[in-house]
Amino acid sequence: MTTAAAVFGCTGAVGSQILATLLATDAVSSVKTISRRVPKDQSPKLQALEEGDTSKWGVMISSLSPKPSVVYNAVGTTRAAAGGIQNQWKIDHDLCIENAKAAKEAGVETYVFISSGGTRGLLSGYVPYSKMKVGVEDAIKALDFEHAIILKPGMILGREKSKSPFFENIVSNLNKLGQGVQDKIGQDQTIIGRAAVAAARIAEEGKAPSKYWVLEQADIVKIGRDEWKK
Repeated sequence: MTTAAAVFGCTGAVGSQILATLLATDAVSSVKTISRRVPKDQSPKLQALEEGDTSKWGVMISSLSPKPSVVYNAVGTTRAAAGGIQNQWKIDHDLCIENAKAAKEAGVETYVFISSGGTRGLLSGYVPYSKMKVGVEDAIKALDFEHAIILKPGMILGREKSKSPFFENIVSNLNKLGQGVQDKIGQDQTIIGRAAVAAARIAEEGKAPSKYWVLEQADIVKIGRDEWKK
């Protein structure tokens, strides 16, 4: 099975790993990226489209050729980088929902969204970040894709530019107490990226456990590391 894929958020920690994994996977014949800056990766099967106006991203999906059967959305920012919670909401919530709607309208069969673990806890309804992620997840579920996949990783490890150096360093060293200890709290960005690609492949082979498939941290480790194969 050969697949055409599109990636949003391709220059971020997880998005860059999704892109690298797709480019290294023989079953993937074409990869398109749409982003504000082009990724570093190069490949004959990669077409990187640079568009600074994010409001145009969704419309661009329908013009891609070949039409992607899978769209990966790893878009995300922080409150500080966005310049406040309202601006972060526009990116992490509004833009992501617009992207999913556009993918559905373009006939995309499989939609993969990188969300975050712990966003549906007891107090999550009071946390803006959790509300953003839950809102996007619920919107994707309502769109009724042939396959919808939500990854909910813990702390993302292995970033080139750490967002929380102190805490990421602590979690990175938890494997000294046992890999299972670290696995419950954080996962390396490479493992998350591989899990996203593997999950899409499993879904396209008709082996996903459900049409709307949520991968928690243990699932990400299982298919992105323990059972990973190109």
